[in-house]
Amino acid sequence: MAIITISRGSYSKGKDIAEAVAEQLGYDCVSREVILEASDRFNIPEIKMTKAIHDAPSILDRFSHGKTAFITYYQSALTRRVLKDNVVYHGLAGHLLLKGIPHLLKVRVIAALPARIKNETEQNGLSEQDARSLILKDDEERRNWTRNLYGVDPWDSSLYDMVMCIDKFTMENAVDFICRAASLEQFKTTKASKQMMKDMTLACEVKAALIDQQFDVVVTSEHQNIIIYTKASGRNLQKLEQRASALAHEIPSIHNIEVHAGITYPENVV
Repeated sequence: MAIITISRGSYSKGKDIAEAVAEQLGYDCVSREVILEASDRFNIPEIKMTKAIHDAPSILDRFSHGKTAFITYYQSALTRRVLKDNVVYHGLAGHLLLKGIPHLLKVRVIAALPARIKNETEQNGLSEQDARSLILKDDEERRNWTRNLYGVDPWDSSLYDMVMCIDKFTMENAVDFICRAASLEQFKTTKASKQMMKDMTLACEVKAALIDQQFDVVVTSEHQNIIIYTKASGRNLQKLEQRASALAHEIPSIHNIEVHAGITYPENVV
C-alpha cells in the first residue's frame, strides 16, 4: 500500500498515466475532488478554489485570510483524502503538501515541448504558435506558484523519487514503471508511517480550525499530541489558548494540546 503523487506539466499525459496507474493498482485516483472537499468544508466557492490553482499566485491574497489560509484548507482536505492509503493524486503540489511521509512515492512526468504542442493542437485545434504560447504560459504560472509558496522550483528533480520523460516510452511503459516502484518495500505503509500520516492529518485539521479564526500559527502533532507555535502575545495569545482548549474537546482524536509562544518551531510542522 502506498500514496502516489504525480506532478506533471500540461499535455504531458500525466492525468492519463495517473488514472491508468490507479486502475492497475486498484487505487483511488483524486485531483479535483480535493478542491470540492475544501470548498465544501471551508465554505469557499469552488470557482475561487479553482482559480487559485490555475491563476497567478497573487490571487491567493484576495481571499479574506490570504494565501496561508487557502493552502491550509487545501492541505487539510488532501490529507483527509489520502489518509486511508492506496491513492494516486495528480494535482496541486502533492509532493510538497505531503512532504515527509515515508510511504509517499513522488513522481514527475515530463515531455518535450514539441510533443506537448502536438498534443494540444490535436486536442484543441490550435495553431502551433498559439499552442506553444499557452503551454509556456502555463509552465511559468505553475513554476511561479511553487516558487511563491514553497521557495523551490517544481522542475528540480531532487523533489521527486522518479522523474520520467515519456517521449520514448508508451503510456503503458510509464504506468508499469510507476506500479513497480510503488510495490517496492521502501514505499509500503508501516505502522510508523501510518501514524505519521495520521499526525499530519490531525495537525492540518487543527491549523485549519485556527486559521479560520485568523490565528497565525504553525502546528505539529506526534501521536495525536498537538503543539501550536505562535508569535502571538497578550490578549491575542489568551484568545488562542482558549480556542486551542476548545479544540481539545471538539476533535476527539486529540490526546493533548499545548500552545508555545515565542519559541522557534521544528521543521515537521504544517
